[in-house]
Amino acid sequence: MSVFPGDPLPELTEIATIPVDGYRLQAVRAGEHTGTHWGAPAHFDPDGLTADQLDADDLLRPAVKLDVRERAGADPDYAITVDDLLAWEAEHGRIPSGAAVIAWTGWAQRWGTDAFPNLDELGVLHQPGFSIEAAHWLLDTGRLHRQGALGTDTFSPDRGIDADYTVSKLLYREHRISLECLANLEALPTTGAWVLAGGTINRGGTGSSAAVFALVDDSARR
Repeated sequence: MSVFPGDPLPELTEIATIPVDGYRLQAVRAGEHTGTHWGAPAHFDPDGLTADQLDADDLLRPAVKLDVRERAGADPDYAITVDDLLAWEAEHGRIPSGAAVIAWTGWAQRWGTDAFPNLDELGVLHQPGFSIEAAHWLLDTGRLHRQGALGTDTFSPDRGIDADYTVSKLLYREHRISLECLANLEALPTTGAWVLAGGTINRGGTGSSAAVFALVDDSARR
């Protein structure tokens, strides 16, 4: 499993067994942002909503997918631009208000290898993400609205080289969330689907590991 540098490694500890206790039970220890997960505003905003303060429909959003695999493959520090978003809209129509805008970078195929964090000799991550200009544009034009999301198959909507997490700090306000370490994005239609994020809602939580589902009707499959 790929784990963000500095986060705890997941652990399973057996605390009850059938021969001794009549049942088997394991305790799980992991960071809230382990594996496929979503982040709540409190992840970066000290006054932001925690996981248990979000509304149910904050975790159910219309989805659009940006295929940036070629550019990310050529430049691991690639930043998705406003021009990328405008080009997407020219082909597919306006991004719906409150959408989950998901970047398909191709990074999921690196999962579980050193190529996923893609650390250099100084320990700096090299992963693609959204530019701050693109994030501002999505917010300023109402496309993310107050309940939208940025999603990606990398660790974060920020580029790996951005140690200040500027995109995340801009995103995590009101009811907006992130969807990170997404998998199977090849099966997600470019437009027309909805994404549903599950997970454990911890009191005061900053997010949760989650199964993230795409709800797709027949028209979106075509």
